[in-house]
Amino acid sequence: MYKVKIKPHWEISRDTEQPLDTAVLLTLLTAVQETGSIANAAKQTGSSYRHAWGLLRDAERMFGHPLIETGRGRGSRLLPLAEKLIWADRRIAARLSPTLETLASELEGELSKTVSGQPQVIRLNASHGFAVAALLNQLNERHLPVDLRYRNSADAVAALARQECDLAGFHVPLGEFEDASVASYSRWLDKNKHCLIHLAVRNQGLMVAPGNPKNIAGLADLSRAGVLFVNRQPGSGTRMLLELMLSRQALSPNAIEGFESAEFTHSAIAAFIASGMADVGFGVQTAAHRFGLDFIPLVRERYFFALSNAAMKDPLMQQVIAILQSASFRDIVNQLNGYDGSATGEILSLSEAFGSLQ
Repeated sequence: MYKVKIKPHWEISRDTEQPLDTAVLLTLLTAVQETGSIANAAKQTGSSYRHAWGLLRDAERMFGHPLIETGRGRGSRLLPLAEKLIWADRRIAARLSPTLETLASELEGELSKTVSGQPQVIRLNASHGFAVAALLNQLNERHLPVDLRYRNSADAVAALARQECDLAGFHVPLGEFEDASVASYSRWLDKNKHCLIHLAVRNQGLMVAPGNPKNIAGLADLSRAGVLFVNRQPGSGTRMLLELMLSRQALSPNAIEGFESAEFTHSAIAAFIASGMADVGFGVQTAAHRFGLDFIPLVRERYFFALSNAAMKDPLMQQVIAILQSASFRDIVNQLNGYDGSATGEILSLSEAFGSLQ
């Protein structure tokens, strides 16, 4: 089985100068941020002290601004421009990674078909999430062939109904919004044909800058003057949940500055806020934690994989289920901030999972 990795790569140029390759520069700047020393950063990145200084000077010359402040006995620290470059790179990765991972999976499949004919593969369509990414890592470590497509929850479940995938990942809130959310998927789910595998319970809520400088306490604060919101894309399960919650409180999306913005992952929302481009966003706790943001929990939701009853008997699918039901994978899920893996791997009928589908 072939493994393809595609990573974002970006350059900066000014006028007619040669473009600056940011990959090496960002690696060095990140190392300076972590070690507090150019010498230690050079050692960590495997370059000489002289080369590291030369790279920094070239970049500072191009920008016309310093990147690092140094002082005798005080080490080195990043200046705002260097911090902005690092955040830009993290934001690019957060926005593009799901698309690139999907493309890489498609290329893997095409290579395998060309070289080995038509190998059996698990076709996974899912809303992007941290537990899904953890499962993908486990599948790759065991060299189990997977054809991944990241897409919103409704599209994933619709693909399952059309037999275009074997596993469809989607999420449903617990509590008062469950029935409305389930209703949006019910046209594609057949309780006589499909079953569910429980992946995780996770927290959704508001991500805000450290210290919550805008004093945001709940959804009602999103419409305050001077509060800039960043949203998920239309059609995503997270945006659908937010719209249900706003409607419940009689809050108009039109009154929220930035509501029509569209980012495609929880990490992209978190990166947007961490870089100072928005004040608040709605998403999972894990993303807020990874980007150093504060988090205001509002709702818990369950994430499931839907599949056909017939697929349960497939030997390759049984290997996937064995991973999901393993104690080691449950531990991985529990280590994700804001995730609960106590029921990970449980197999449920649609009626058992959702009271509205009795």
